[in-house]
Amino acid sequence: MLPIKSAVLVGSLRKESFNRKVAKALIEITPESVILEILEIGQLQMYNQDLDDNPPTEWTKFRDSLKTYDAVIFVTPEYNRSVPAVLKNAIDIASRPYGKNVFDKKPCAVISVSIGSLGGFGANHHLRQSLVFLNAPTMALPEAYLANASKLFHQTGKLADPATEEFLKLFMASFVDWAKTNSHRGKEASL
Repeated sequence: MLPIKSAVLVGSLRKESFNRKVAKALIEITPESVILEILEIGQLQMYNQDLDDNPPTEWTKFRDSLKTYDAVIFVTPEYNRSVPAVLKNAIDIASRPYGKNVFDKKPCAVISVSIGSLGGFGANHHLRQSLVFLNAPTMALPEAYLANASKLFHQTGKLADPATEEFLKLFMASFVDWAKTNSHRGKEASL
């Protein structure tokens, strides 16, 4: 069986983002049955429906690139109990215009990361609401709320907390099963 190719969308643009560090940690610990790649979203112009007929090149590249992935992992901070604008913008671009939703039937998972004690709970669930509407089957368990993120990493950016590393391995193992079960790659050909 071919490896699952999964995009990671990181909801923080900050240079020393804990979310990007988590995404990089996932890439390091991911099983061989998964190709995990960060798909950048910071270059995307804000979504404007007036541009749907003649979309910016960055939008087209992003949509076309996202189409090549079997699954998506979202790693997001929480801003005001929701997801950052840059992540919501990427979701809007990939799901528009109406009827051309790139997330349709694409298995997804969500990890929220916060320096606070709630682990980005609000952002995690707000993002899940959007994914339900986009018909993107989203892994329910294990839920992933990484709290106190400033204590999870060495100065080098590597994970310092063995319990978090073990949890992320469990998360990835569950995600592999989820993506395999919900992937539509090859199913159309066998029908």
